[in-house]
Amino acid sequence: MTTVPPARSYDGPALLANGFRPFFLLGSIYAAVAILVWLPVFHGEVTLTSAFAPRDWHVHEMLFGYLPAVITGFLFTAIPNWTGRLPIRGMPLLVLVVVWIAGRLGVTFSAETGWLPAMLVDACFLTLVAAAAAREIVAGRNWRNLAVVILVLLLLAGNVAFHLEAHFHGEADISIRAGIAVVVLLIMLIGGRIIPSFTRNWLVRENPGRLPVPFGGFDKIVLAIGALALASWVVGPDSRLAGTALALAASLHLVRLGRWAGDRTRRERLLLILHVGYFFVPLGFLLNAASAFGLVAPGAGIHAWMVGAAGIMTLAVMSRATLGHTGQELTASVATQAIYAAIVIAALARICAVIEPARSESLLHLAAFAWAAAFFGFAAAFGPLLAGHRRRKGRSAVA
Repeated sequence: MTTVPPARSYDGPALLANGFRPFFLLGSIYAAVAILVWLPVFHGEVTLTSAFAPRDWHVHEMLFGYLPAVITGFLFTAIPNWTGRLPIRGMPLLVLVVVWIAGRLGVTFSAETGWLPAMLVDACFLTLVAAAAAREIVAGRNWRNLAVVILVLLLLAGNVAFHLEAHFHGEADISIRAGIAVVVLLIMLIGGRIIPSFTRNWLVRENPGRLPVPFGGFDKIVLAIGALALASWVVGPDSRLAGTALALAASLHLVRLGRWAGDRTRRERLLLILHVGYFFVPLGFLLNAASAFGLVAPGAGIHAWMVGAAGIMTLAVMSRATLGHTGQELTASVATQAIYAAIVIAALARICAVIEPARSESLLHLAAFAWAAAFFGFAAAFGPLLAGHRRRKGRSAVA
């Protein structure tokens, strides 16, 4: 891991001093607001002015709204560590924030503005993120992290395809699966890097003994099979081939997770939550495999990935990075642990709402309010740190 380079003198707003600050704060608030808006839309009590069908608006704003904001906050904080270059801040960062907000407004009001202008504005954000990330990685000659840029470009392609499919076919089923697959790949790639690294660092210092197995040939095989399983799921989610590949990927990812010594991190919830979040990756593979064989409804696996893996991992990474980069102690406070508990409840309730249709109404509401509590809780607990100046102490929290 490269240490963060000394920062050039910066006298602007603290919120624009680092990429994680505005995007973690705004992304968390939007994640909560979008779900609270979705509930009355789902029940037919509120009508959206979006060109998307109500379900597609909900999925799009989770998949291509809140998640890209958090991913951008992470990347623009991690890339200076990877390359030794100065972070993107000030006016360039503000432009990205404004473009992201414009995309959310454009999509939500696309019935008035038109689907094509909404798509162009929405696509600008990930285009700029990919370009900025590529420029920094190439300039820093950090070639191995170009894979992350490729995944951002795939997410961009999925977003554009979503707009096109929704407009010309009425719904965006294939693009939804493609976007989810890219998000799962990002978690597999980035989670597989930071989880064993953070775990090793803490265990060496606090709990000597068995350590995570370093990245090696087994991890490459797991990533490759996981990518192939996701591709088969995108093309034919109900096929026997996809079901078999997904089941194999689930087994391998469980083994991979077990090699990271997560059972030895129970004393530090800031670490434990990363392992819990990654557990929802193999769970999603398993539930989608079961769906392919007609054993459970398709939504169970999708929500294991999106509410479980993506929701938990984003909160885990946002809280850790915020603490580390604002000079705080890397430990989970009571408030942080409450946030983690809320998002785990949201994930389990949303999965169970699919598996237990007789109780789906109450479980849906529980999942929605627990999700909102987790993300509003993050904004309330970490907002003052994100909007304030960092104290010059502590360790970097991004590998």
